[in-house]
Amino acid sequence: MSDAHDSLIQLLSVESLEVDLFRGIGSGGETPTRIFGGQVIGQALSAAYQTVPARLCHSLHAYFIRAGDPTIPVIYQVDRARDGGSFTTRRVVAIQHGKQILNMSASFHITEQGWSHHHKAPEVDGPAGLEDRSEQRKRTADKMPEKYRADYLRERPIDIREVAPRDYFAPEPASDVNHLWFRMKAAAGCKPQMQHCLLAYASDMNLLGSSLRPHGLTWFKGNVMTASLDHAMWFHGAPAFHDWHLYTMDSPWTGNARGFNRGAIYDGEGDLVASVAQEGLMRPLDR
Repeated sequence: MSDAHDSLIQLLSVESLEVDLFRGIGSGGETPTRIFGGQVIGQALSAAYQTVPARLCHSLHAYFIRAGDPTIPVIYQVDRARDGGSFTTRRVVAIQHGKQILNMSASFHITEQGWSHHHKAPEVDGPAGLEDRSEQRKRTADKMPEKYRADYLRERPIDIREVAPRDYFAPEPASDVNHLWFRMKAAAGCKPQMQHCLLAYASDMNLLGSSLRPHGLTWFKGNVMTASLDHAMWFHGAPAFHDWHLYTMDSPWTGNARGFNRGAIYDGEGDLVASVAQEGLMRPLDR
C-alpha cells in the first residue's frame, strides 16, 4: 500500500472523542487550499457509521455551508435522530472555528428482500488502454504555473481514467455527458462501511465539471469560481472499490451561476451500485 492510499484510509477513519463526538484530519485531501468536499462527506459518513453497528447506509444528503480549513481538524457531532425497526437515521454536523461547515443526514437500512431492477451501464471503452490521469498530468505539467506544479503532480490514492479526456488548459465546448473509470487498489479487504466512505469521497471527483463542459470551461482556465453546494448519494449495494468502477455523469441544467449534475456508478459487471446528484456554484470571474 502506498503512502497516498494509506493516508486516505486514515483520513476517513475519524477519531472518537466522546459519545457521538468525533474528530477528523483536515489536511491530506485533494486540494491544499480548502478541504475537498468529498473528504468532509466521507468523514461525516464514517462518524455516523460509528454509531450504527449493524446496518449499511442507503442514502445521504449533505449541504456544504462554509469552506473547510485544511490547517485544523474537523469536529463531527452526530445526532441519533432515530433507531427504528428497519431504518436508522443520523444527522451529522461538521464544525470548524465554532461554525458549521457541513450538515448531513444519512439513513441506514436492514437487509430486506424485494423486487429488483436497474439500468445497465452505458457501453463505453473499458479502462484497459485508457491513459491514467497521472500520466496525463505529467504530459501537461509544463502548462501549470510552477508554484502549483508539485501539488498538480503529487501521487493520489484513486486511479482515474477518463474515457474522453479534455484539454485542461484550452478546452473546447463538449457534451455534458462524460465517463471515467476509477478505483482504489488499497480498498481490497476494507469493510463495507469503509467501501461506502471511500466511494462517497470519490463521488465528488469530476462531477461538478460536467456542468462546465458545454461552456468550454475548466478550473485551470481561471475564469470561473466553483464550489459544491450540496451532495446527495444513494447506495444500491456494497461496492468493491479495489476493482474498476464506471462513473457516468451529466449536467441537464445550468443557470443563475449554478450547475446541476448527476452521476451513476457501476461496477465492473455493469451493475448499478450508487447514484449521485449535486448542485454547484459556477460563478463567472473577471480576469
